[in-house]
Amino acid sequence: MKAAFGAVAAGLLLACAAGAAGAQPAWQGPYIGASLGAQWGDVGNSATQPFGGTLGAFGGYNWQKGWFVFGAEADAHVSNASDRFAAWQFSNPWFGTVRGRGGIAFNQALLYGTIGLAYGTLRAQSMVTGATERNTSLGLAFGGGAEIALTSRWRARVEYLYVDFTDRSYALTGTSNGLAASLLRLGLYYRF
Repeated sequence: MKAAFGAVAAGLLLACAAGAAGAQPAWQGPYIGASLGAQWGDVGNSATQPFGGTLGAFGGYNWQKGWFVFGAEADAHVSNASDRFAAWQFSNPWFGTVRGRGGIAFNQALLYGTIGLAYGTLRAQSMVTGATERNTSLGLAFGGGAEIALTSRWRARVEYLYVDFTDRSYALTGTSNGLAASLLRLGLYYRF
């Protein structure tokens, strides 16, 4: 799955870099969209490495000054990322971010960096007793991406994010656990 996402992401990045010559599209304004992605990472104080798919929605607002574009974005996602090691299984059923963005627009493309707040739930389950425990944590999110203007209103994107959720104490595992994960996602959005 990672290889397939990597190939699609590389193709979109090449399309952005090659962006058809012509009038610079407008990036300013509100937008809303959906994304599909892959998530993989590590759970602190555990040998588990959750992996799975994500599905989400995002929205934000861009301001544009010449070639420079900056803005703010929020998203929320469901995830089936999970992994089992020995008597424990960890999963990340949902997460979201609130981030600032800044980048450079050229031809039909926008290249950007992003940083902000991440939040989400890490679920621990004992494979012996079936007992579960959930903790919601805050953390950091940062990464970057590329977007291409498909029409005057529709945009496609590929984005990489790294999220690091703060360790929380779990009575079930007797230790503190947190999630550090990478996300590669493809998105489509409409700019109003």
